[in-house]
Amino acid sequence: MKKNDSDELIIANREIAFQNEEKEDRAAELVIANKELLFQNEEKENRAAELIIANKELAFQNQEKENRAAELIIANKELAFQNQEKENRAAELIIANKELAFQNQEKEKRAEELIIANRELKNAEDDIRKLNDELEQKVIERTEQLESVNKELESFSYSVSHDLRAPIRAINGYTKIIVEDYAEKFDEDGIKILQSIINNSKKMGLLIDDLLAFSKLGRKQVTVSEINMTDLVNAVREELVFEDAENIPEFEMGHLPSASGDKSLIKQVWINLVSNAIKYSRHQIKTNIEIGAYTKDNLEIYYVKDKGAGFDMQYYDKLFGVFQRLHSQEEFEGTGIGLAIVQKIVHRHNGTVWAESKLNEGSCFYFSLPGINH
Repeated sequence: MKKNDSDELIIANREIAFQNEEKEDRAAELVIANKELLFQNEEKENRAAELIIANKELAFQNQEKENRAAELIIANKELAFQNQEKENRAAELIIANKELAFQNQEKEKRAEELIIANRELKNAEDDIRKLNDELEQKVIERTEQLESVNKELESFSYSVSHDLRAPIRAINGYTKIIVEDYAEKFDEDGIKILQSIINNSKKMGLLIDDLLAFSKLGRKQVTVSEINMTDLVNAVREELVFEDAENIPEFEMGHLPSASGDKSLIKQVWINLVSNAIKYSRHQIKTNIEIGAYTKDNLEIYYVKDKGAGFDMQYYDKLFGVFQRLHSQEEFEGTGIGLAIVQKIVHRHNGTVWAESKLNEGSCFYFSLPGINH
């Protein structure tokens, strides 16, 4: 009995020892398993950290994708808008091309018309050229004829005026002899008639002198030089002669720049204009005459202004004509040639003469001459 118990104990102890070894092996395996589990946990944590990073990266990429998607949406809208604009432009271009094609057709038609018109124009130009040549020849012929007629007319005027001097002097002289030697044989009316003959013959003499002066202007050579206009006008003023009953004019002289011209002819212009200003101021209480000048368009403009009788501007076209008078002989004496002489002299200097006036308020006569530096 005891032996059996010992055997059983031995077997039990062996079993326990075996189980202990098994437990130790299991414990060792558990230690290894725990280490493996710990390593795996560490690996899982590393993977988890990597997953977190990857998730963050993925989230960032998703955000970027959303941003790109939003940008693409905007870009697509812009592209759609541009495509619409292109379609609109294409439609406009189609219309424009049709219009251009129509215009090209019109231009071709116009070109054909222009070709025809140019041909007609060339033919017309040829005709005009022929007519111009003929007209130029006619103008030359007419000019020669006019020059010949003018020379003949000037010669005739000079001859007539010159030849009239002798009979006028004779009439005047014989009438004076009758008055002086036979006055007692005439009554008062007869004496008046004789005196009227003397006065009219004197006027006729003055008229002949003016006609001679006017006709000589066409033949006189214009000698251009520098004219000291202040000295020239002062010389004209000093040569003025007045009767005791006449008003001595008061002159208001402005600056008179020098000019280019024929001194003797321009002196005659001043004499005629100043004499007219004095004559037509005769009935004023005081005779005031203003003489001045100004520069305009490279010309020196001179003027003589009075406060005399003046004239009506509606008769201006008669002012510078030969024998044209705007006042009666009884009111103001004269031959009606003075202003015509002024105009002819100024025109021969390539200048212009004109006037402004108001009836009973005075007149202002202007004339232009080239300046020294122009």
